[in-house]
Amino acid sequence: MTQIKILGSGCANCKRLEALTRKVVEEKGVQAEIEKVTEYPEIMKWNILSTPGLVIDGKVVSYGRIPSEQEIAAWLTAK
Repeated sequence: MTQIKILGSGCANCKRLEALTRKVVEEKGVQAEIEKVTEYPEIMKWNILSTPGLVIDGKVVSYGRIPSEQEIAAWLTAK
């Protein structure tokens, strides 16, 4: 099962990234566990400079922007 983390305080962009990620996961039929990480000390452990951040299977694939559906799909199917 794919482990996905959405890193962010809960701002509008963080919520958009979560919704977009959930949409792609559902459309692609990927079995995934999605976790929202909102605590600042926990976010800082991932060494990102700005939120929102997207972590797939322990690897930061994006931060500071909202990636496209195509990018998210590519990251999910690249494993």
